[in-house]
Amino acid sequence: MNELIMNDRQHLDLGCGAKPRNPYNCSQLFGVDIYKAPGASNSDIRIANLSVEPIPFASDSFDSLSAFDFIEHIPRILPTADGKTRFPFIELMDEVWRVLKPGGIFYAVTPAYPSPEAFQDPTHVNIITAKTHLYFCEEKLYAENYGFKGKFKASRVEWVHIKYAQSASVDMKTRLSSLNRTLFKARPAHLLWELVALKPQA
Repeated sequence: MNELIMNDRQHLDLGCGAKPRNPYNCSQLFGVDIYKAPGASNSDIRIANLSVEPIPFASDSFDSLSAFDFIEHIPRILPTADGKTRFPFIELMDEVWRVLKPGGIFYAVTPAYPSPEAFQDPTHVNIITAKTHLYFCEEKLYAENYGFKGKFKASRVEWVHIKYAQSASVDMKTRLSSLNRTLFKARPAHLLWELVALKPQA
């Protein structure tokens, strides 16, 4: 799915702010955020609090979906009014799986443990590690114990420098620049997921 132009493909960016990101360069671009950011004029941006609400799009709508510096803001556990417990992050991952088409890709980039960036923002309530994705992927699927209904396959999980992860198509020059930065300047703070939605063809 890393072609230069993804004609007739739809992409959704979660936590999009005023301008949705488009790492696969899809021809149709949509976004979701908790509020309409100043300067956002795109009619394809919908408003939803994804900690407590579903993604406001139909099932099997998107070829790809991104979340840049977003999933760390989704709570892992919330109490309900009736004294029970909800798992918003697991619910969000179910929603990501639901709105992706069969074979669709979830592209997530988030500050992760043990990087200080994972902890420094007081609104980071969901600390991601190098193995968190296993809870949602076919070989382990640990999240099934908490109600997760989807299934992903990890095609790429790696540490990245955020400036080199804006596009899913990474050329050799960019990879070498990132490697040079890692070796001589700073360890990457962000973890990148490319997870493929495993689901029956409609």
